[in-house]
Amino acid sequence: MEIYHSLTYKKSLHSLADHLPKKDVSILITGASGLIGSCMVEALLLGGFNVYALDLRKERLVERFGQENNKLHFIGQNICEPIDDNYQFDYIIHAASFADPKSYALYPAETILVNVVGAKNVLEYAKKHQNCRVLLTSTFEVYGKLPQDSYQEDEFGLLDFNSLRSCYPESKRTAEILLKSYVDEYGVDGVIIRFSSIYGPTMLKNDSKAHAQFLFKALNHEDIVLKSKGEQVRTYTYVMDAVDALFFVLFNGKTGESYNIANGNSIISIAELAHLIASIAGTKVVFDLPDELEKKGFSKPQNCILDTTKLTKLGFVPHYDIKQGIIETLDIMKECL
Repeated sequence: MEIYHSLTYKKSLHSLADHLPKKDVSILITGASGLIGSCMVEALLLGGFNVYALDLRKERLVERFGQENNKLHFIGQNICEPIDDNYQFDYIIHAASFADPKSYALYPAETILVNVVGAKNVLEYAKKHQNCRVLLTSTFEVYGKLPQDSYQEDEFGLLDFNSLRSCYPESKRTAEILLKSYVDEYGVDGVIIRFSSIYGPTMLKNDSKAHAQFLFKALNHEDIVLKSKGEQVRTYTYVMDAVDALFFVLFNGKTGESYNIANGNSIISIAELAHLIASIAGTKVVFDLPDELEKKGFSKPQNCILDTTKLTKLGFVPHYDIKQGIIETLDIMKECL
């Protein structure tokens, strides 16, 4: 899906880039071809930054962004391997990770290693290059099970380490405390963001998250399938708002701190989201029980609303509510068919 051909996508990217500070710096983005990474690369290029895009396979970068140029550079490597010290980066945004339930079920060991070893390699580079700031992307899932619905950054709950599904949040927790340890012990300049559920036209075709599947079904004029009653409430964030918020933290966040990335105008249950997407697309919602492999990748139902007080204090204001974000996502995806 060549979304870079979409005029709507380009217009939104330009609006996002307009918020960026003017800096003559080099930024490395790991996981650059993913949902969030690809949007970051394109916004930074429009903002005049020198961007290094890292992915496991260089051909994926070529397919997504075209050829390299004097502002865009490709690095094809596994993030579980050390980063070449000869590179000179001012910032590293570490976004490489398995990030969908099917991958957690199929590759739990690799999920852990990419999150933990990948973070270690990024931090080792920053340890040797003290002028480099690291931003670690994490997830709302690190909060685990809490008695309340709204989560602030200093709160924490239980995770079931007997469940293979915990491979993702538990390794993200480890990556977070690893960053904090490098900040405290080695003086590394690092910050953490915890994403809510992110959606947008840059979603990969193999994304097995529920909201991604809803959107792909809608795009194909198919009924949306719910694997449960969908009663749990989540905070959703359109990718443009998510990347905008990420940049606020990258350039303004306090070293060693964590920040929730979410949109208070996009709080909705999974079932409500399914019905909203279906109503926009002119389809309907049906129910279907998951198979055993799917169940292995599912998290246990609970509400999760991310408190954005810290993010708001940095000056971030979201631009899309849930309906606006869904409409723009589908419009862009349709333009690229």
